[in-house]
Amino acid sequence: MIAEQTDLKAFQNTIEKELEIDAPVEAVFESILAEMNAIPDGSGKAMNLKLEAWPGGRWFRDLGEGVGHLWGHVQVIKPPALIEITGPLMMSMPVMNHVSYRILPADGGGSRLVFKHRAFGDIDPRMASGMNDGWGQMLSRVKQRAAK
Repeated sequence: MIAEQTDLKAFQNTIEKELEIDAPVEAVFESILAEMNAIPDGSGKAMNLKLEAWPGGRWFRDLGEGVGHLWGHVQVIKPPALIEITGPLMMSMPVMNHVSYRILPADGGGSRLVFKHRAFGDIDPRMASGMNDGWGQMLSRVKQRAAK
């Protein structure tokens, strides 16, 4: 007999952030790619993420010897202005995520980074609140990296 569970509710979450960065669009784009490979885990250690920066390329955690976790695929890449990722990201549950980084020239110089993460699926609401903090930390590191 197959047990049915009908009380699951889909959860939606959207995170939107904009940052002014005192760096050219190209430097911001390169900083995003570098940070996508360098995101630390909860203890501050590198997670060994790898980004294949082409359409259809994987973004995954490489734990060695064929072990790892697929975070997503590159849906769109238009250097130096846009990269979009779709996939489960850090969640091992039935979900779909879409993350976009759009970099625009800012009035008066520098760049404006428009970040959006949309998630849908069986997501614990506590995880959703943690994602907001995590993305904020990641974008702060992008800003620091690009300004160097």
